[in-house]
Amino acid sequence: MYSIVFPGQGSQSVGMSVDFCDHYPAARDVFAEADDAFGGGLAKRIREGPEEELRRTEVTQPAILTASIAVYRALEAELPQPPVVFAGHSLGEYTALVAAGALGLADAVRLVRRRGAFMQDAVPEGEGAMAAILGLDPESVARVCAGIDAPVAPANFNTPVQTVIAGRAAAVAEAGEALSAAGARRVVALEVSAPFHCELMSPAADKLAPVLSDAAFGEARIPVISNVTAEPYRSAADARRLLREQVCAPVRWVDGVRRQQQEGVKLQLELGPGKVLTGMAARIERSLGRANVERVDDVDKALRAVAEACA
Repeated sequence: MYSIVFPGQGSQSVGMSVDFCDHYPAARDVFAEADDAFGGGLAKRIREGPEEELRRTEVTQPAILTASIAVYRALEAELPQPPVVFAGHSLGEYTALVAAGALGLADAVRLVRRRGAFMQDAVPEGEGAMAAILGLDPESVARVCAGIDAPVAPANFNTPVQTVIAGRAAAVAEAGEALSAAGARRVVALEVSAPFHCELMSPAADKLAPVLSDAAFGEARIPVISNVTAEPYRSAADARRLLREQVCAPVRWVDGVRRQQQEGVKLQLELGPGKVLTGMAARIERSLGRANVERVDDVDKALRAVAEACA
């Protein structure tokens, strides 16, 4: 048995998934539908860039979602059986809901475009920051952040020894120094446009709430793991509530991967740009099989891995 997972913001690259459009009509249809929902210009940005334009959060999020769903739709008919569960990292959770049939592609593109704009506008540029803390357990990271007298907290629990923190720039810098003193092997400042998944995003969550209320969510055909709870969604109302909370809440990726294993998952298949989630899986649970499809050349090897996991 296997799961399918989708990447979040930061995995984008000019030309991502374009080779699937050249080989699979289903991928071309995804690009066309998403471009129309975006209002035009999305497919051109994905194909041609420029990179600076693709890094704009309100463009990045629908672009990654589109590229990831294009890969999924291309492979869907070739998979020996459906996955037992879907999941996605932050933005990727929307992609997972589309793949599971709980959210239409066009609705998702419009949703994440506005989500990206709201998140970008929540904190003036330069006032927020994020940093990856390497080589320290998440409990220690949370404890040190709680002792800083300014907004900073864990934003992504990515692996047992990698936690991303977010908050006011000065607070993140102060926490980084304290975490180094507490035993962190490295503190790496991240090049991000805003401090995602922390309390500073509350204005974005408030603006997103009515947009989520108006979106047409349905029941998922296959369970989707929430970043907030590390448990499967229970209903469409659950999705609206948890996606709002997700804007400010930390991404519980470690717990989510372990929850996938409780469902019997032997292989995690990452679809879309980059290999970030595959790399994380190797650090969360070595026994978990891993495969990714970023390019058409990856398809045959990944399908063999899926077949073995389903045998």
